[in-house]
Amino acid sequence: MRILAVRRVVEDGEDPSDVMRSFGLCRTTIYPWLRKFNDEGWDALVEKIAQGPEPKLNEKQRQRVKRWILGKDPRQYGFEFGLWTRRIVQTLIQEKMGIELGLTAVGRLLASLEITPQKPLRRAYERDPQAVDVWMKETYPKLRKRAKRAGAMIFFLDEAGFQSDPPLGRTYGLKGTTPVVVTSGQRQSINVISAVNACGAFWAATYTGKLNAESFVAFLKNFMKERPTKVFLVVDGHPAHKANSVKHYVQSLNGRLELHFLPPYAPDLNPDEFVWSHMKTNGVSKKPLRKNESLRERVEQDLADLHNNRELVRSFFCAESVAYAKD
Repeated sequence: MRILAVRRVVEDGEDPSDVMRSFGLCRTTIYPWLRKFNDEGWDALVEKIAQGPEPKLNEKQRQRVKRWILGKDPRQYGFEFGLWTRRIVQTLIQEKMGIELGLTAVGRLLASLEITPQKPLRRAYERDPQAVDVWMKETYPKLRKRAKRAGAMIFFLDEAGFQSDPPLGRTYGLKGTTPVVVTSGQRQSINVISAVNACGAFWAATYTGKLNAESFVAFLKNFMKERPTKVFLVVDGHPAHKANSVKHYVQSLNGRLELHFLPPYAPDLNPDEFVWSHMKTNGVSKKPLRKNESLRERVEQDLADLHNNRELVRSFFCAESVAYAKD
Protein backbone atom coordinates (compact mmCIF):
# COMPACT_ATOMS: atom_id res chain seq x y z
CA MET A 1 0.00 0.00 0.00
CA ARG A 2 2.85 2.40 0.81
CA ILE A 3 4.56 1.78 -2.51
CA LEU A 4 1.30 2.03 -4.47
CA ALA A 5 0.32 5.31 -2.77
CA VAL A 6 3.73 6.94 -3.25
CA ARG A 7 3.89 5.79 -6.91
CA ARG A 8 0.53 7.43 -7.61
CA VAL A 9 1.88 10.72 -6.23
CA VAL A 10 5.43 10.58 -7.64
CA GLU A 11 4.80 8.97 -11.04
CA ASP A 12 1.13 9.76 -11.76
CA GLY A 13 1.08 13.24 -10.24
CA GLU A 14 -2.01 12.70 -8.10
CA ASP A 15 -2.68 14.91 -5.09
CA PRO A 16 -1.57 13.24 -1.81
CA SER A 17 -4.89 14.02 -0.11
CA ASP A 18 -6.86 12.42 -2.95
CA VAL A 19 -4.68 9.30 -2.81
CA MET A 20 -5.20 8.90 0.93
CA ARG A 21 -8.92 9.48 0.59
CA SER A 22 -9.13 6.65 -1.96
CA PHE A 23 -7.48 4.32 0.56
CA GLY A 24 -9.78 5.47 3.36
CA LEU A 25 -6.86 6.75 5.44
CA CYS A 26 -6.03 10.06 7.11
CA ARG A 27 -4.77 12.56 4.50
CA THR A 28 -1.50 13.17 6.43
CA THR A 29 -0.55 9.48 6.53
CA ILE A 30 1.26 9.60 3.21
CA TYR A 31 3.73 12.39 4.06
CA PRO A 32 6.11 10.24 6.22
CA TRP A 33 6.10 7.71 3.35
CA LEU A 34 7.06 10.43 0.87
CA ARG A 35 9.89 11.61 3.11
CA LYS A 36 11.23 8.03 3.43
CA PHE A 37 11.08 7.65 -0.36
CA ASN A 38 12.93 10.91 -0.91
CA ASP A 39 15.65 9.97 1.61
CA GLU A 40 16.14 6.25 0.96
CA GLY A 41 14.25 5.28 -2.20
CA TRP A 42 11.73 2.51 -2.82
CA ASP A 43 13.45 0.03 -0.46
CA ALA A 44 12.50 2.19 2.49
CA LEU A 45 8.82 1.49 1.78
CA VAL A 46 9.13 -2.31 1.69
CA GLU A 47 7.47 -4.10 4.61
CA LYS A 48 9.98 -5.33 7.19
CA ILE A 49 9.18 -7.98 9.78
CA ALA A 50 10.45 -7.15 13.25
CA GLN A 51 13.26 -9.49 14.26
CA GLY A 52 12.31 -9.54 17.91
CA PRO A 53 14.76 -9.86 20.80
CA GLU A 54 18.06 -11.70 20.39
CA PRO A 55 17.60 -15.43 21.22
CA LYS A 56 19.08 -16.41 24.56
CA LEU A 57 20.32 -19.76 23.21
CA ASN A 58 22.65 -20.03 20.26
CA GLU A 59 22.35 -22.86 17.74
CA LYS A 60 24.90 -25.05 19.54
CA GLN A 61 22.97 -24.73 22.81
CA ARG A 62 19.66 -25.41 21.04
CA GLN A 63 21.00 -28.66 19.60
CA ARG A 64 22.36 -29.58 23.04
CA VAL A 65 18.83 -29.26 24.47
CA LYS A 66 17.55 -31.49 21.66
CA ARG A 67 20.11 -34.17 22.51
CA TRP A 68 19.06 -34.05 26.17
CA ILE A 69 15.49 -34.94 25.26
CA LEU A 70 15.51 -37.33 22.30
CA GLY A 71 15.79 -40.93 23.43
CA LYS A 72 16.37 -39.87 27.03
CA ASP A 73 14.32 -39.88 30.24
CA PRO A 74 14.19 -36.97 32.77
CA ARG A 75 15.07 -39.48 35.49
CA GLN A 76 18.50 -39.84 33.87
CA TYR A 77 19.11 -36.22 34.89
CA GLY A 78 17.97 -36.64 38.48
CA PHE A 79 14.29 -35.75 38.11
CA GLU A 80 11.63 -37.94 39.74
CA PHE A 81 9.12 -37.49 36.91
CA GLY A 82 9.58 -39.82 33.93
CA LEU A 83 7.93 -37.69 31.22
CA TRP A 84 9.27 -34.52 29.65
CA THR A 85 7.49 -31.24 30.47
CA ARG A 86 8.29 -27.62 29.69
CA ARG A 87 8.98 -27.07 33.39
CA ILE A 88 11.60 -29.84 33.45
CA VAL A 89 13.29 -28.52 30.29
CA GLN A 90 13.23 -25.02 31.79
CA THR A 91 14.88 -26.28 34.99
CA LEU A 92 17.49 -28.28 33.07
CA ILE A 93 18.48 -25.26 30.96
CA GLN A 94 18.78 -23.16 34.11
CA GLU A 95 20.90 -25.76 35.92
CA LYS A 96 23.24 -26.71 33.05
CA MET A 97 23.50 -23.42 31.12
CA GLY A 98 22.61 -20.79 33.70
CA ILE A 99 20.03 -19.31 31.31
CA GLU A 100 16.54 -18.38 32.45
CA LEU A 101 13.70 -18.99 30.00
CA GLY A 102 9.96 -18.57 30.52
CA LEU A 103 7.65 -21.52 29.93
CA THR A 104 6.30 -19.91 26.76
CA ALA A 105 9.85 -19.46 25.45
CA VAL A 106 10.61 -23.11 26.25
CA GLY A 107 7.52 -24.14 24.29
CA ARG A 108 8.65 -22.09 21.29
CA LEU A 109 12.15 -23.56 21.57
CA LEU A 110 10.84 -27.13 21.53
CA ALA A 111 8.53 -26.40 18.61
CA SER A 112 11.42 -24.89 16.62
CA LEU A 113 13.39 -28.10 17.27
CA GLU A 114 10.42 -30.15 15.96
CA ILE A 115 9.85 -31.63 19.42
CA THR A 116 6.11 -31.89 20.04
CA PRO A 117 3.99 -33.24 22.93
CA GLN A 118 3.06 -36.86 22.20
CA LYS A 119 1.61 -39.85 24.00
CA PRO A 120 4.55 -42.26 24.48
CA LEU A 121 4.56 -45.97 23.76
CA ARG A 122 5.28 -48.34 26.63
CA ARG A 123 8.39 -50.50 26.48
CA ALA A 124 9.12 -53.30 28.92
CA TYR A 125 12.51 -53.46 30.64
CA GLU A 126 12.59 -57.15 29.66
CA ARG A 127 12.41 -56.30 25.97
CA ASP A 128 15.43 -57.42 23.94
CA PRO A 129 16.25 -54.75 21.33
CA GLN A 130 18.61 -57.12 19.53
CA ALA A 131 15.88 -59.75 19.15
CA VAL A 132 13.51 -57.09 17.81
CA ASP A 133 16.12 -55.97 15.31
CA VAL A 134 16.72 -59.55 14.16
CA TRP A 135 12.98 -60.08 13.70
CA MET A 136 12.56 -56.96 11.56
CA LYS A 137 15.73 -57.33 9.49
CA GLU A 138 16.14 -61.09 9.17
CA THR A 139 13.33 -63.29 10.49
CA TYR A 140 10.32 -61.53 9.02
CA PRO A 141 11.89 -60.83 5.56
CA LYS A 142 12.74 -64.55 5.30
CA LEU A 143 9.19 -65.43 6.35
CA ARG A 144 7.78 -63.19 3.63
CA LYS A 145 9.98 -64.81 0.98
CA ARG A 146 8.91 -68.28 2.13
CA ALA A 147 5.25 -67.23 2.07
CA LYS A 148 5.61 -65.90 -1.47
CA ARG A 149 7.24 -69.12 -2.70
CA ALA A 150 4.63 -71.31 -0.98
CA GLY A 151 1.63 -69.16 -1.93
CA ALA A 152 0.88 -68.66 1.78
CA MET A 153 -0.72 -65.73 3.57
CA ILE A 154 0.80 -64.14 6.67
CA PHE A 155 -1.61 -63.22 9.48
CA PHE A 156 -0.89 -61.57 12.83
CA LEU A 157 -3.04 -62.72 15.76
CA ASP A 158 -3.71 -61.20 19.17
CA GLU A 159 -6.28 -61.09 22.00
CA ALA A 160 -7.79 -58.25 24.04
CA GLY A 161 -10.53 -57.57 26.58
CA PHE A 162 -13.27 -54.93 26.56
CA GLN A 163 -15.33 -53.51 29.42
CA SER A 164 -18.57 -51.53 29.39
CA ASP A 165 -17.15 -48.86 31.71
CA PRO A 166 -13.80 -47.72 30.26
CA PRO A 167 -12.59 -44.16 30.92
CA LEU A 168 -14.69 -41.87 28.74
CA GLY A 169 -13.16 -39.59 26.15
CA ARG A 170 -13.32 -35.80 26.46
CA THR A 171 -16.49 -33.76 25.94
CA TYR A 172 -17.41 -30.08 26.31
CA GLY A 173 -19.20 -28.58 29.30
CA LEU A 174 -19.61 -25.36 31.25
CA LYS A 175 -16.41 -24.24 32.95
CA GLY A 176 -16.36 -25.41 36.58
CA THR A 177 -19.18 -27.90 36.04
CA THR A 178 -18.25 -31.49 35.18
CA PRO A 179 -20.48 -32.88 32.38
CA VAL A 180 -22.48 -36.05 33.10
CA VAL A 181 -22.92 -38.87 30.57
CA VAL A 182 -25.70 -41.32 31.39
CA THR A 183 -24.71 -44.94 30.80
CA SER A 184 -25.39 -48.38 32.23
CA GLY A 185 -24.28 -49.13 35.78
CA GLN A 186 -24.14 -52.87 35.06
CA ARG A 187 -20.60 -53.91 34.27
CA GLN A 188 -20.10 -56.10 31.23
CA SER A 189 -16.93 -57.57 29.80
CA ILE A 190 -16.04 -59.52 26.70
CA ASN A 191 -12.81 -60.86 25.20
CA VAL A 192 -11.89 -60.86 21.52
CA ILE A 193 -9.35 -62.76 19.45
CA SER A 194 -8.56 -61.53 15.95
CA ALA A 195 -6.13 -61.89 13.07
CA VAL A 196 -5.14 -59.34 10.42
CA ASN A 197 -3.37 -59.51 7.09
CA ALA A 198 -1.50 -56.78 5.19
CA CYS A 199 -3.88 -57.21 2.24
CA GLY A 200 -6.80 -56.14 4.47
CA ALA A 201 -8.17 -59.56 5.44
CA PHE A 202 -9.64 -59.66 8.95
CA TRP A 203 -10.99 -62.44 11.18
CA ALA A 204 -12.31 -62.15 14.75
CA ALA A 205 -14.29 -64.04 17.40
CA THR A 206 -15.61 -63.07 20.83
CA TYR A 207 -15.41 -65.20 23.96
CA THR A 208 -15.75 -65.06 27.74
CA GLY A 209 -13.34 -66.39 30.32
CA LYS A 210 -9.61 -66.87 29.94
CA LEU A 211 -7.85 -68.07 26.84
CA ASN A 212 -6.46 -71.58 27.23
CA ALA A 213 -5.08 -74.24 24.91
CA GLU A 214 -8.47 -75.87 24.32
CA SER A 215 -10.21 -72.63 23.37
CA PHE A 216 -7.26 -71.53 21.24
CA VAL A 217 -7.44 -74.77 19.23
CA ALA A 218 -11.17 -74.13 18.72
CA PHE A 219 -10.40 -70.63 17.46
CA LEU A 220 -7.73 -71.95 15.10
CA LYS A 221 -10.22 -74.45 13.65
CA ASN A 222 -12.73 -71.66 13.09
CA PHE A 223 -10.04 -69.46 11.55
CA MET A 224 -8.75 -72.15 9.18
CA LYS A 225 -12.23 -72.93 7.81
CA GLU A 226 -12.03 -69.71 5.82
CA ARG A 227 -8.45 -70.23 4.59
CA PRO A 228 -8.12 -72.26 1.38
CA THR A 229 -4.39 -71.52 1.19
CA LYS A 230 -1.46 -72.13 3.51
CA VAL A 231 -1.21 -69.72 6.46
CA PHE A 232 1.75 -68.43 8.44
CA LEU A 233 0.25 -67.19 11.71
CA VAL A 234 2.39 -64.79 13.77
CA VAL A 235 1.57 -64.84 17.50
CA ASP A 236 3.07 -63.70 20.80
CA GLY A 237 4.40 -65.90 23.59
CA HIS A 238 1.08 -66.53 25.40
CA PRO A 239 1.22 -69.99 27.07
CA ALA A 240 -1.89 -71.12 25.18
CA HIS A 241 -0.09 -70.51 21.88
CA LYS A 242 2.70 -72.92 22.84
CA ALA A 243 0.64 -75.72 24.38
CA ASN A 244 1.18 -79.30 23.20
CA SER A 245 -2.44 -79.66 22.09
CA VAL A 246 -1.93 -76.63 19.82
CA LYS A 247 1.23 -78.17 18.36
CA HIS A 248 -0.66 -81.42 17.70
CA TYR A 249 -3.46 -79.59 15.93
CA VAL A 250 -1.00 -77.66 13.75
CA GLN A 251 0.75 -80.93 12.85
CA SER A 252 -2.58 -82.50 11.94
CA LEU A 253 -3.04 -79.93 9.18
CA ASN A 254 -0.03 -81.33 7.31
CA GLY A 255 1.66 -77.98 6.69
CA ARG A 256 -1.43 -75.84 5.98
CA LEU A 257 -0.72 -73.82 9.14
CA GLU A 258 2.51 -72.66 10.73
CA LEU A 259 2.88 -70.69 13.96
CA HIS A 260 5.67 -68.13 14.20
CA PHE A 261 6.48 -66.27 17.40
CA LEU A 262 7.26 -62.59 17.91
CA PRO A 263 10.15 -61.56 20.18
CA PRO A 264 9.11 -61.34 23.87
CA TYR A 265 7.67 -58.04 25.15
CA ALA A 266 7.32 -56.55 21.66
CA PRO A 267 3.58 -55.88 21.15
CA ASP A 268 4.41 -52.96 18.85
CA LEU A 269 5.56 -55.49 16.24
CA ASN A 270 2.03 -56.88 16.00
CA PRO A 271 -0.26 -54.84 13.70
CA ASP A 272 -3.25 -56.52 15.37
CA GLU A 273 -2.55 -54.27 18.37
CA PHE A 274 -3.86 -51.38 16.27
CA VAL A 275 -7.19 -53.20 16.01
CA TRP A 276 -7.56 -52.88 19.77
CA SER A 277 -6.37 -49.30 19.73
CA HIS A 278 -8.95 -48.44 17.08
CA MET A 279 -11.71 -50.40 18.82
CA LYS A 280 -11.09 -48.82 22.22
CA THR A 281 -10.61 -45.30 20.87
CA ASN A 282 -13.79 -45.41 18.79
CA GLY A 283 -15.85 -47.79 20.91
CA VAL A 284 -17.62 -47.40 24.25
CA SER A 285 -15.14 -44.76 25.42
CA LYS A 286 -16.66 -42.42 22.80
CA LYS A 287 -20.10 -44.06 22.43
CA PRO A 288 -21.25 -45.29 25.88
CA LEU A 289 -23.69 -48.19 25.96
CA ARG A 290 -27.36 -47.26 25.88
CA LYS A 291 -29.91 -48.66 28.31
CA ASN A 292 -30.11 -52.48 28.05
CA GLU A 293 -27.54 -52.50 25.22
CA SER A 294 -25.27 -55.54 25.06
CA LEU A 295 -21.51 -55.00 25.06
CA ARG A 296 -21.04 -58.22 23.09
CA GLU A 297 -23.40 -57.03 20.36
CA ARG A 298 -21.70 -53.62 20.23
CA VAL A 299 -18.21 -55.14 19.98
CA GLU A 300 -19.31 -57.68 17.37
CA GLN A 301 -20.84 -54.88 15.29
CA ASP A 302 -17.59 -52.91 15.51
CA LEU A 303 -15.69 -56.03 14.45
CA ALA A 304 -18.05 -56.52 11.49
CA ASP A 305 -17.43 -52.91 10.43
CA LEU A 306 -13.67 -53.57 10.56
CA HIS A 307 -14.12 -56.74 8.52
CA ASN A 308 -15.78 -54.68 5.78
CA ASN A 309 -13.14 -51.94 5.83
CA ARG A 310 -10.09 -53.50 4.20
CA GLU A 311 -8.44 -50.12 3.68
CA LEU A 312 -8.48 -49.42 7.42
CA VAL A 313 -7.07 -52.87 8.19
CA ARG A 314 -4.27 -52.31 5.66
CA SER A 315 -3.44 -49.03 7.37
CA PHE A 316 -2.52 -50.90 10.57
CA PHE A 317 0.51 -52.28 8.71
CA CYS A 318 1.70 -48.76 7.86
CA ALA A 319 1.41 -47.36 11.38
CA GLU A 320 4.36 -45.53 12.93
CA SER A 321 5.49 -48.33 15.26
CA VAL A 322 5.44 -51.11 12.62
CA ALA A 323 6.51 -51.11 9.00
CA TYR A 324 5.49 -54.38 7.32
CA ALA A 325 5.37 -54.37 3.54
CA LYS A 326 2.36 -55.84 1.80
CA ASP A 327 2.48 -59.65 1.82
